Amino acid sequence: MSRIGKAPIAVPSGVTVTLQGNTISVKGPKGELSRTLPADMIVTQEGGEITVARPSEEQNHKALHGLTRTLVANMVEGVTKGYSKTLEITGVGYKAEPVGKGLKLSLGLSHTIQYDAPPGITLTATAPTTVVVAGASKELVGQVAAEIRSYRPPEPYKGKGVRYQGEQIRRKAGKAGGK
Repeated sequence: MSRIGKAPIAVPSGVTVTLQGNTISVKGPKGELSRTLPADMIVTQEGGEITVARPSEEQNHKALHGLTRTLVANMVEGVTKGYSKTLEITGVGYKAEPVGKGLKLSLGLSHTIQYDAPPGITLTATAPTTVVVAGASKELVGQVAAEIRSYRPPEPYKGKGVRYQGEQIRRKAGKAGGK
């Protein structure tokens, strides 16, 4: 039995969970999330807990058991607390400015990049070199942060670019100097 999959998920007060076939909808103070779960998994709601069970001991069912439970737990946590990722921008002249529901990024290219936030995501530039991506969906927050980082990933020589907060960049030595 999966150690992760067999753990029940506590549903806090103020959160409503709706199961219809293999579709689950979770609604809470931070928003509403819906997802279609694998058809083989057995998801039940009893009182204030959600449990996930697998129909057999097949390898495929074992793999989906813990995944399904984690997906549902992330949805419940997302609508109660929310998720956020912080990005740091390093480089001379590199900055981010909030524009409407998105960002205007100046990353050393010949043009600025206009990034519009998808629904359910809020982008804030707490400082010109710090961007906070927040939302209820863990998957979507990570995807948006990765997209913004992909415009100018940190390079190993000077460390310029967009990095996750706390990310360590392995620096390389430059050219050997003249004689």
